Amino acid sequence: MAYGRVFLVGAGPGDPQLLTIKAVEIIKTADVVIYDRLGVSEEILAMAPPNAERIFVGKRSGLHEVPQDKITELIIEKAKQGSQVVRLKGGDPFIFGRGGEEAQALLTEGITFEYVPGVSSAVAAPAYAGIPLTHRDYAASVAIITGHRAGDDDKPIDWIKIASAVDTMVILMGVESLQGIVKKLLDGGIDPQKPIAMIESGTLPQQRTLIATLDTIIKEAQTRNIKPPAVIIIGDVAKLGRKLTWFKKPL
Repeated sequence: MAYGRVFLVGAGPGDPQLLTIKAVEIIKTADVVIYDRLGVSEEILAMAPPNAERIFVGKRSGLHEVPQDKITELIIEKAKQGSQVVRLKGGDPFIFGRGGEEAQALLTEGITFEYVPGVSSAVAAPAYAGIPLTHRDYAASVAIITGHRAGDDDKPIDWIKIASAVDTMVILMGVESLQGIVKKLLDGGIDPQKPIAMIESGTLPQQRTLIATLDTIIKEAQTRNIKPPAVIIIGDVAKLGRKLTWFKKPL
């Protein structure tokens, strides 16, 4: 039996209307949908055919996260059964979505795959908070960084080097590491008054935006009980969220 095709599809930041037309068309033809929690709503899953197999592999409260190697094995298994597999993940598969690793594994197994970009929360959440990542008067460069490795001694992130090299820092998955990140920046001599924003549940009706400075963000985030998923923006553009807000006013 011929192998099926795998589509690595970005589901966007959460708002179903931010799905690309191509993503919608592919989801509608899926035999199997292997999906994560973040960015993949019931509304998006409902776009798949009624008889399509839906397999949840994300992280959910009370349940263990499925290891990446098991997810990859599952994708390969379903494709080798001849199914058209949609690997659906929030944001963009190639921006901290493990899409590159899955693509390499599929290539090794001789399975045809296609990559369908998605709107990343790194771009969409700030936009919905009225924060342009670049601006002629404030920022000409951007870095997108994972917060998961903030405390990783084996693969350390040089926060000071990045902060000194770019105008805007976008940190994904950094809420739990916020205190450590801020401490490293302040200890490294970064201006305590540098603007910082945290956007919780960006693009969704429950979106909340907190705008502060490096020296006040820890206390304010605790007071406001900011929780994941949230995108963190560090740079002068963050303060524009108070002026350019259009979706929801900041806290």
